[in-house]
Parts: sequence; C-alpha cells; structure tokens
Amino acid sequence: MKLEGIHHITCITGDAPQNVRFYAGTLGLRMVKKSVNQDDPTVYHLFYASDEGAAGSDITFFEYPGVARGRHGAGMIYRIRWRVASDESLDFWERRLGSQGASTQRSDGSLRFEDPEGLELEFAVVETTDEPLRASHPEIPKEHALLGFDGLRAYTDDPNRSAGFLRDTMGFTSAADDEWISRGEDRGSFYKYDAAPGRRGLAGAGTVHHVAWSSPMEDHEEWRNRVLAGGADVTPIIDRFWFRSIYFREPSGVLFEIATLGPGFTVDEPLETLGQALVLPPDYEHLRAQLEPVLTPLPDPRAESLAR
Repeated sequence: MKLEGIHHITCITGDAPQNVRFYAGTLGLRMVKKSVNQDDPTVYHLFYASDEGAAGSDITFFEYPGVARGRHGAGMIYRIRWRVASDESLDFWERRLGSQGASTQRSDGSLRFEDPEGLELEFAVVETTDEPLRASHPEIPKEHALLGFDGLRAYTDDPNRSAGFLRDTMGFTSAADDEWISRGEDRGSFYKYDAAPGRRGLAGAGTVHHVAWSSPMEDHEEWRNRVLAGGADVTPIIDRFWFRSIYFREPSGVLFEIATLGPGFTVDEPLETLGQALVLPPDYEHLRAQLEPVLTPLPDPRAESLAR
C-alpha cells in the first residue's frame, strides 16, 4: 500500500472574512465547501482547492473568531509549499503579493511569504509528472495558477524520533537532510523536518492543525490496522461524509490524518456551485437554524473581482 501524498492541510484562523479574501481572492483558490467543524459545529470549516476540489490541492481552515495568533514550535508544521509552473509565475506572484502589502522573499526557484495571520507559505517551480491541480480566477492567468501542494516543513527537536514510523508504517521513502517522500501511483508530496526554535509552540491563528494523507477507499481500513501495529494511538474510522478519516500523532508530535480519496465534494453539491452555500453533513442538518445566525458572514472575492 502507498499513500498518494497530501490529501488536505487544515489550519486555524481567527478571522474568516480576511481568510476568504486572502485564499479565495489573493491566491485565487476556489472555495469548494463552506461547512462547519464536525467536532465543534459552532465554527466554520472552510475548504479551498482546485476547481474540482481535488485532493492534493485542498487547504482548509477552522475559524475561532478572534483567537490569538499561535506560534510554531516542536511537533508543528510551520510551512506549506505549493507548485507553480515557471520563474515567470514567481514574477507574477511577487508582483501580486507585493501590490497587496505582503512581504516576500525570493530565492532560486521559490517565493516565500506569510498569510495575514503569520502562516508561512511558499511557491516553488517544481518539475513533476503529477497532474496540475489548478483553480481558475479572473485576475490570475491560467499559466500562473497554483498547481497543488508540493510538501510541508515541520519542526522537531529530534528528527530521528520519527524515522522508523515514517518509513515502516507510513511507507514514506527517505531523501536527503531529514526529508521524506510520500508517493503513490498518481501523486507525491514531501515532508521535511527542521530543528525546532527554542520556544514552545502554541496553537492559534496562523498555525497548522493537521495534515491529511491520501488513501484509496479500499485501503483505508488496512491503513488503520497498520498505524495501530506501528504503535500509534489511532482513532476509529470517522465518516466525514466527503471522505473517511483516521487521526493519530506521529512520534515527533505532528497530528496526522489518513483520508480517503472519495466520495468527494460533489456528493452533495453540483460541481458548478461548490462552496457557494453553507452545506452541512446529514447528521448536522438539524442544527442549521441554530448555526446560521452565529456563523460569521463571508465575502465573495471572486464575485467582487468580476464586478470591478
């Protein structure tokens, strides 16, 4: 069995309207699902991805309104990297981000910056045979659109602690300098450790809650057995309606999920209207009248862009 790289990455925001304007506006991703945190349905769970809502492109956020900014430390993912097509794409993004007040750092083949709440992001020119996972946006030329995740960097105080688990249980392959590769038949992603800063991490706005890795539906139960045999404290299989999930911490402390490639976001909405309305899984639909009044009103930056 092999995992197909990153499925999705879930983060925390304290300001959903600002978050929507940045990820669906500035970065040009498509909001593919507007829902609630199924473990705390009084707060949003917002999903941004490619036009089709493909696994491998999906960054999601829980909104805890007004929550203080977090800080990254050992056992936390601190940087997310997307693929872009060319150095000309990096030129485009350097201009676009700079025009909106973002401070950027350009190096050979990559561009680094932070989202409005301090989460580190990176765009990199990557040669790959993986399918490009694009989102269309009226202000972003197709050739410069983001193409899906390339990988993640996490802090650890001991990179050797997780080596056996990543290799023997997760099926990752080792690359140079504490970097690991998750690659299946169709996609792959990297997962890299860096030395933790000399401060304790703190969850909050601008931090990553967990990363999910992609499993074919037919392998999911066996993945749970494998993780359990590897010594992790793993949850039962949880039905998230759009996919099924198990959760556990890898030995360095980062929260992992293994999520299925399906049923997908179009199981309850047409592709053409993904993300436009608040969608609740069937088990939560009876709460709609209670939830809609307490959820933060959200802008539609794509519609605003088309109107200009």
